[in-house]
Amino acid sequence: MTRATRISLKRFAYAPLSTVLVASALASSFSVAPAQAQERDEFSVCWSIYAGWMPWAYADAEGVIDKWADKYDIDIDIIQVNDYVESINQFTSGNVDGCAMTNMDALTIPAASGVDSTALIVGDYSNGNDGIVLKGSDDLADIEGREVNLVQFSVSHYLLARALESVDMTERDIETVNTSDADIVGLFSNDDVEAVTAWNPQLSAIADMADSNVVYTSEEIPGEILDMMVVNTDTLNDNPDLGHALVGAWYEIMGLMEAGDEDALSIMADAAGTDLEGYQDQLSATYLYTDPAEAIELMESQDLLDTMQRVAEFSFKHGLLGDTAPDPGVVGIETPSGMFGDENNVQLRFDPSFTTAYHDAQ
Repeated sequence: MTRATRISLKRFAYAPLSTVLVASALASSFSVAPAQAQERDEFSVCWSIYAGWMPWAYADAEGVIDKWADKYDIDIDIIQVNDYVESINQFTSGNVDGCAMTNMDALTIPAASGVDSTALIVGDYSNGNDGIVLKGSDDLADIEGREVNLVQFSVSHYLLARALESVDMTERDIETVNTSDADIVGLFSNDDVEAVTAWNPQLSAIADMADSNVVYTSEEIPGEILDMMVVNTDTLNDNPDLGHALVGAWYEIMGLMEAGDEDALSIMADAAGTDLEGYQDQLSATYLYTDPAEAIELMESQDLLDTMQRVAEFSFKHGLLGDTAPDPGVVGIETPSGMFGDENNVQLRFDPSFTTAYHDAQ
């Protein structure tokens, strides 16, 4: 991939909750009204650079979001945030109404902080964008006893845990070494680095290096590392037109992507800091739910609930649900197929109703 290294793809969930709680102090960089549970006509959502979220760049640049907002007599401001965790902090502190984030981060940051959050759009899942690389072996089982460099408590860490399960191992069989995503490519060339877990574009750069063997990728766990648009639940309940407008804009762009519209893809590629070929390479490892019916099927499935239970258990094990969390179910997670966790503390919801309304209207 040709995405410039200056672009930070920080899709991780290890920001301390204390960081989230003081995030409001960082709101000076935004000129948006706080998210409040009341009827309103002006809203804001934010996103950061990642292959599956570039449609929001297109929606903003090409007026698609304005078109759909005008349909419902509202205004929606689309804000790009260069740092991924900071974008989630802005959502958690109430400075924006929605934010593009992964399913794991939605649980461990806003939901765990007591912000009732709704996964409005499940846009894609990582289908090879995250992977494990070994030196000197193409067999995942040979990871036993090695140090593994990765961004700890991130989606990379979650992927590693799932990979170890596939070969009847646990994290006790390896040692993790916390490594910045900005440093991980350069470190792989060091003789003492024998294994890494990384995401693209770093993953593809490492895979092109000498003696590198990609032994496991997120393609092995389809549908588990989800990229979503998450909206404040109270705001959405009081202002359903926000949900309808966001979903309408999203699936209009999904239609262009499904058709292979090179003009639209080139605009997204440029916003991502790459060219059309580079962006198409990124998309090849990203499973986009371009068909709303498929996204509805996922959100209504038992598989999603099972995935979120695994994510909650991983998060609890690594202290990401708070120091006082008594068990993995401390935060209730609600999906159409059922609930995991505390039904009296539901803070993360998967709601396909807006996507269903859009699909039925077509």
